[in-house]
Amino acid sequence: MTSTRRSTSAARAIVIVADVMALILGLWILMYLLDANRGNDLVRFIHHAADWLAGWSYDLFTFDEAWARVVSGYGLAAVVYLLIGHTIAGRLR
Repeated sequence: MTSTRRSTSAARAIVIVADVMALILGLWILMYLLDANRGNDLVRFIHHAADWLAGWSYDLFTFDEAWARVVSGYGLAAVVYLLIGHTIAGRLR
């Protein structure tokens, strides 16, 4: 395998990981806004994963409305993961 193929494969893997992380965060934002059943196992799993992924950004903003804190905190994390993942992948290519 040439180094170009390896870097392209690595870039693709990084993009996929970043996209999945952002997808989980986006799903939690959507589930929160739609008032998903928090007793459901899938909702609980997405919530815990999103909490872990956005642990650094969740309380960064202190809006009065809970929905605004969720959208800004988890949304910021999703955007950062996308930007960093796609930037690194672009550099590898």
